[in-house]
Amino acid sequence: MEQSGQQYDEASTIFSPDGRLYQVEYAREAVKKGSTTMGFKWKDGVLLLAHKPEASKLVNLQSLEKIYQIDTHIACVATGLVADGRHLVEMAREEAQWNKVRYDEPITVKELVNILCEYTHLYTQFDGVRPFGVVLLIGGIDSTGKHLFSTDPSGAYLGYKAVCEGKKSTDAMTQFTKSYTTDISLDQALELGLQTMKKITKQKFNAEMIEAAVIDKKTGYHKMTPEALKKLAEKHTTE
Repeated sequence: MEQSGQQYDEASTIFSPDGRLYQVEYAREAVKKGSTTMGFKWKDGVLLLAHKPEASKLVNLQSLEKIYQIDTHIACVATGLVADGRHLVEMAREEAQWNKVRYDEPITVKELVNILCEYTHLYTQFDGVRPFGVVLLIGGIDSTGKHLFSTDPSGAYLGYKAVCEGKKSTDAMTQFTKSYTTDISLDQALELGLQTMKKITKQKFNAEMIEAAVIDKKTGYHKMTPEALKKLAEKHTTE
C-alpha cells in the first residue's frame, strides 16, 4: 500500500519511502518563484545579471540588491528567499577574509563554493531546521582560471559556462544552449542575457530593473554603472 508523502514533510527533512526529500524539493520551488538571474563565462571573465521585477510602483528598485561582492575576485547573484541569500553571502565574505588571514592568499572560487555547500547540506540532515530556499550563482577568477558555479538547496553544486535560475529558467537555458559559444565577448554575453530576459519576462526594460556585475582578469569585480545600463535598456526597449 502506497503511503502518503505528507507524513515525511511536516516536521523534518527525512527520506520518504520512494527516496524523496520533500523539504529540499519545496526549497527548490521557492527558488523557481524567485526573480530571474543569469551568469555567463565570457572570454576574459564572468558576467552576472539579475532582473528586478517591478512588483509595485511604490517600491524603490534601487533598494533591491541581487548581486553581492564577496571578494575582489568573486561575486554572486541570489534568487529565491532574499534573507537566506544574505546569510550565505555574509558567511562567504567571512570565509574569504579568513582565508587571507590564514594563508595570505585569496580563496579559490571552488573552495569557497565547497565550504558554502557543505554548510547548506547540514540544513538537510537535522530536525528543527529547514533547507535554504535560495540558489547562488557564484562567479570569479583565481589562479586556476575563471569559474561559474550554481549552488543547490541540497548542498550540491555544478559548474557552468552559462546558467539561469529563477522564473522561466528552463526557457532561458534552452536559449543559451542554442546561442552561447565559449569565445563569447562581454558585449555578446550582455546581448544574449538581455535579449533572453526580455523574451522570457515579457516586460519592457528600464535601467532600474537590471543589475549587472563583471569580474574580469584586469580589473577584478565591478558593477556596471547606471548610465551604461540605461543605454542598454533603451536599446532593447526600442528593438
